[in-house]
Amino acid sequence: MSKGNNVLGEPLEPCSDSPRTGFTRSGSCETGPQDLGSHTVCARVTKEFLEYSREQGNDLITPVPEFDFPGLKPGDCWCLCAARWRQAFEAGCAPRVMLRSTHEKALEVCALADLKRHAADLS
Repeated sequence: MSKGNNVLGEPLEPCSDSPRTGFTRSGSCETGPQDLGSHTVCARVTKEFLEYSREQGNDLITPVPEFDFPGLKPGDCWCLCAARWRQAFEAGCAPRVMLRSTHEKALEVCALADLKRHAADLS
């Protein structure tokens, strides 16, 4: 896995330890060749996004203990697949993004301008 930089070109910051997120459950949106979904966008999920994701076939609400997945509730931060975040953005229900915790690899799928418009951590 590559810790790498965030979308701002700075060292990647942790996304969430509670619940513990990341493709490897390291708490960071680090990525590597095994991460085929590119779980690189650190987002603060909303009820609207969680419902949208479930409608798309990806239930992020129901716990799945065998995959160390606690189930999410509005307000949780989670490393989302970049393509899912972009899909939600295009549908008008993208959650806010923590840019300092979003891996630079997300820029292969998401436009920086779009991520910045949804930034929760820019002053």
